[in-house]
Amino acid sequence: MRVNVIVNGEQRQADNVWEGESLLYVLRERLGLAGSKNACEQGECGSCTVYLDGVPACACLVAAGQAEGREVRTVEGLADGENLDPIQESFVECGAVQCGFCTPGLLVTAHDLVARTENPSDAEIREALAGNLCRCTGYEKILDAVRLAAARKEHA
Repeated sequence: MRVNVIVNGEQRQADNVWEGESLLYVLRERLGLAGSKNACEQGECGSCTVYLDGVPACACLVAAGQAEGREVRTVEGLADGENLDPIQESFVECGAVQCGFCTPGLLVTAHDLVARTENPSDAEIREALAGNLCRCTGYEKILDAVRLAAARKEHA
């Protein structure tokens, strides 16, 4: 089957998609957007989190056909050309990137939190990121990055 989807603001299509193929597979293997990572394939780790019609979703749990005609925004779509999104800048500045495997999902999830919550508390940040697993850190630098991005948004 053919799947037509708007990815990062651009109309895209993937041909010869089989029925059980995930949106994650289509994004990575058919459309060349390798930012979202394939880790658990069970929706447990959050590494593949993307926006689907403006709502964060694990792309590994979405059948490609379910994305037909819908809008997907990946970690690549957070930046504006060469200009990183403030959440991306904060992750770099705070050293919140270790091996990078969990980072794309954390960025999308944190981006969503900062966009919808003014000055999130530590408890709100932890709750928002609870579905994103990082095997490299103790999460403190990740929390620092979200705090920094939220503070910058508040003062912008």
